[in-house]
Amino acid sequence: MRVPVAAVLAALVTTPVLAQAPSASAPAPTPVTQVRTVADLAAVCDPRWTGVSRLEAIAYCQGFLTGAGQFHTLLHPTGTATSRPVYCVPSPGPTVAESGVAFATWARQNPQHANDPAVDGLMRWAGTTYPCNRNAAAPARAPRAAR
Repeated sequence: MRVPVAAVLAALVTTPVLAQAPSASAPAPTPVTQVRTVADLAAVCDPRWTGVSRLEAIAYCQGFLTGAGQFHTLLHPTGTATSRPVYCVPSPGPTVAESGVAFATWARQNPQHANDPAVDGLMRWAGTTYPCNRNAAAPARAPRAAR
């Protein structure tokens, strides 16, 4: 008996997918596709789903944290800020991945902030996790280089 090649390929492609399908008793979590709130950001920083969606979520989280961190650094350059930074990461600091998981843990422990804007919650977490030395004198502002 000859089996059509298309049938064999279909069986090979779908068998692993079917074997990994979630059980009927536990519905699979729905991936977050837009990050607006602290809860949304926590969900993508420590996703409960699997597969490619998990990898995409982690990449989104790390990009969000990196962008927010770079913006904060531009607003508060070392030794030149007229205002105090929101947070001061030690050196060496955590990895972006460690920061994402730590933020998600903080968000679960602080559900009162779940509906706050994502970046507000991120800054709140960073400020409480990495507080700056508030007793130090404010650094003198150096002139900015022309751009």
